[in-house]
Amino acid sequence: MAAYVSVAVILGMALVGIGLLYLVARATSVSPKPLTTTPYLSGWMPKEHALSRFHARWYPLTIIFLAFDVEMLFMYPWAVVVASEGPTAIIEMFVFLGLLMVGVVWAWREGSMRWV
Repeated sequence: MAAYVSVAVILGMALVGIGLLYLVARATSVSPKPLTTTPYLSGWMPKEHALSRFHARWYPLTIIFLAFDVEMLFMYPWAVVVASEGPTAIIEMFVFLGLLMVGVVWAWREGSMRWV
């Protein structure tokens, strides 16, 4: 029975602590009233649902963005070790960039970079 009492005391202290933190946050907030407008689109009401579907032409453009994002992720550590690794590291990076360029040329040919 003593084990249950200690668990109940700890649970009660946790609930009181959560309540106190809620009251402190409520008392120190800039505006205790809830928002009347949504923060999406600078407070204007959204015209579509947040989970609405995008046109299929945006997906190849997204893949291009992610490819160049990952490229930068690989180029920062590469820049640190390129002097110690020598020409092998340079050749490997140019092969990697060449593969990315093939993807960019494919996306350009498919028309994913047209904004119309």
